[in-house]
This record gives sequence, C-alpha cells and structure tokens, in this order.
Amino acid sequence: MSNSAALPVLAEVIRSGFTEGRHHGSLVLLAADGSVEFALGTPDAPVFPRSCAKPFQAVATLRAGLAIEGELLALAASSHSAETFHRDGVRRILAGAGLDESALRTPADLPLDETEAELHLKSGGERAPIMMDCSGKHAGWLAACVANGWPTEDYLDPAHPVQLLAREALQEATGESVAHAGVDGCGAPLLAVSLTGLARGYRALVLAGEGTPQRRVADAMRAHPEYVAGTRRADTWLMRAVPGALSKMGAEAVQVVALADGRALAFKIDDGAERARGPVLAAALRRLGVQTADDTMARIGASPLLGGGAPVGEVRAAF
Repeated sequence: MSNSAALPVLAEVIRSGFTEGRHHGSLVLLAADGSVEFALGTPDAPVFPRSCAKPFQAVATLRAGLAIEGELLALAASSHSAETFHRDGVRRILAGAGLDESALRTPADLPLDETEAELHLKSGGERAPIMMDCSGKHAGWLAACVANGWPTEDYLDPAHPVQLLAREALQEATGESVAHAGVDGCGAPLLAVSLTGLARGYRALVLAGEGTPQRRVADAMRAHPEYVAGTRRADTWLMRAVPGALSKMGAEAVQVVALADGRALAFKIDDGAERARGPVLAAALRRLGVQTADDTMARIGASPLLGGGAPVGEVRAAF
C-alpha cells in the first residue's frame, strides 16, 4: 500500500454517478483557543508549505526594516495572477529600491491564472520573470536587501541574511524546527513544517498585537486580498466574504486559513490535485462553522466534471 493510499480520502471524483477516483490527504482544524478540534490523516507530519510560507517570509522583510505597507505588503506575501495591477505593484517595490525587473531571480513564466495567461498570450506576451506568481515576494526580498546593504545577487542562498530571517519567522510562528530543506519552484529555500504548525502560525498572524510585523502582514493581506491572489481566485473571494479571514494557497494543493477569532485550518491533498482544493476548503470551512451571506462558499467548492462540454459530475469533499 502506498503512503497516499494509507491516508484518508478527502475528496471523491464522481462522474455520471460513478466514483472514478479519490484524492487522499491530511487536514487539521483548530478551535479558537488553538486546540485541535478535528483532524484527518497525519497533520503533524512535515510537509513543504510551498506558497503558504509567504506571509512569514513577508514578516522577515519587515523585520529587516523594509518600509512597505498596504497593497505592496500584500503583494510581497502573494501568489499573484500577474494581472496588470500585480505587475505594476512589483515594479513599484523594485523601483523604490532603485531596481528593475532584471534583478528578479524568478524563472520566466506565464501568469498563474489560466484566463490571465490566455489574455497575455493573445496580446503577444511571452514568459517573463515578473509574470511568475512569486515575483512579489522576490521583489520584497530584494528591496529588503537594498535597505540593509546586503548583496542582491545571491538573495536566494539559504545562508543569505534575508533567508535566515525568513527561516526564523517560520519557525517562531509554527513553534517547530524545520524538518527538511529543499528548493521551491521559484528557486527560493523551501522549509518543511507540519500542517498543524502552519495552522497555528496563521492563527498567530491574525492574533498578533497591532503594529507588529506579523499583524501588519495579516492586515495588509486581508485589506487587499486581490493583491494576494487575483480577481478570479478563491483566496480573494474568501477574504472578501468572511471578515477577518486570512487565506493562502500553496502549490501541490496546500491550503491554510485563519479566522479573526483564532479558528484555523490547514490541509494538503497528497497527490497535489488542484481540482480537489476548492471542495475540501469549502467543506473544512463549513465544519468550522463559517457561513457567508452570498454564494462564496458555493463558488469556492465548485469543481465540476464535464462530458461533451456539459457538467456530468463533480469533485466533492468526502468528510
């Protein structure tokens, strides 16, 4: 039996009334006091948080003395869709440090959002480092380097001062030591912690004292959710619909959410299937008692399967 098969089923793939497949994974829900309210799988085992680590990495830039606020701080913690306002924001962060796009060490890419990628290609656009969804984070790191007189050429080196601050911020917030180190898709250091640690880390962000780096990042993200994700993204929808919610996705179907009162959730779909993220997120939020006055929960949870261009089934949560 594979490790994935040993984990519980978080989502089922139902086509024409037939269970075509299953997505396994782990999940944890925290009560307002930080205790574990519900768990499935192995949420205490280390995972690569991928972009769910970005809020802590943004905390590191503030601790480095970077003077950044509002939508630009949200962009420094983002996995953006490379919409025009995202690209303009990245350029503003870089220009504030006397830099331009050539300083970015993100790989050339297309916009993360499929609609935006199609629009970009139709307009004659090409892959570029600024289009990569992590370019806001990288711009923040570069600006922090300039503010401190640190070298910018090797800002992705795990031993670079800005990366040591990022590691410290992650470990402090999660209450865990890094279990494994790797390299993220954008080339940045990638540090493994548990889902439970991530949920507690996001809880710490929203409950931090006003004016602290942690709270400044959380407040910027919640005030400018479109800069954290994009106009057609679930993180944006959720933070707009649920006052005080802090939501962030990561690659390989990792997701973390913290609510204003300290409730939080984190999960990972073991096979990284993006189609299962929305249904599992909506189900986890409902289990925490989250409701919205509009159709946000339905939008987040919708993952239809098509046959001949028409809906014939869905991916749905299994818990």
